[in-house]
Amino acid sequence: MSDTAVIEIRNLHKAYGALEVLKGVDIRAKRGDVVSLIGSSGSGKSTLLRCCNLLEDSQQGDMLFKGEPVTWKGRDHGRRPSDPKQVLRIRTNLSMVFQQFNLWAHMTILQNVMEAPVTVLRRDPAEVEQAARAYLDKVGIGDKCDVYPAQLSGGQQQRAAIARALCMEPEALLFDEPTSALDPELEQEVVKVIKDLAAEGRTMLIVTHDMKLAHDVSDHVVFLHQGLIEEQGAPDDLFGAPKSERLRGFLSATHAA
Repeated sequence: MSDTAVIEIRNLHKAYGALEVLKGVDIRAKRGDVVSLIGSSGSGKSTLLRCCNLLEDSQQGDMLFKGEPVTWKGRDHGRRPSDPKQVLRIRTNLSMVFQQFNLWAHMTILQNVMEAPVTVLRRDPAEVEQAARAYLDKVGIGDKCDVYPAQLSGGQQQRAAIARALCMEPEALLFDEPTSALDPELEQEVVKVIKDLAAEGRTMLIVTHDMKLAHDVSDHVVFLHQGLIEEQGAPDDLFGAPKSERLRGFLSATHAA
């Protein structure tokens, strides 16, 4: 297995005007790694994930995808990726699953899963349909192909969103709080799917408030505090013997909630 990281971020800085959200963050995920990002609201977790997928522009730092650096033009708040083809290539290989599902209401579940591979990747619709049905079976909603998102529970909608991400055949999956909009019962449906994907050896970056999920599926956990990495390491070390006072306080507050 190559030691080249699928995703590598070096010294990433991101600000909205005068508000610094990320103040120099390094993240590395090799093929098959599951990296979870934890921390309080406002610590920069979701922003980091969106920068990863080039949905947000950063002001400083390097980003590499399978060893290929993102090329930039401009400086500071004017910095933008310089190659639209590179951006599209990276985005299609880093499929993102959002907190709020983001399914198209006017399309059936099958159409939702097929849309991007057919329109963005120009893949054969018959082949895509076969793959889409298989991925919907994989996440446990193969019988929901012909219904619309509004007819599904939140857990089913999130599983459809995961199937949609998988159908792009990405190099890595990015999960942004995939269970936080769900009731506890429905949350477990989605957690099971994520655990199954981790067991398959898929490369994943997961922003989560669910400490049990982070512990159970991760190879590496990163605790962000006010835009910086406060502590990181193997899940057993981070959750079992946290070194920093801030992480101990965060975990205590999480367990008390």
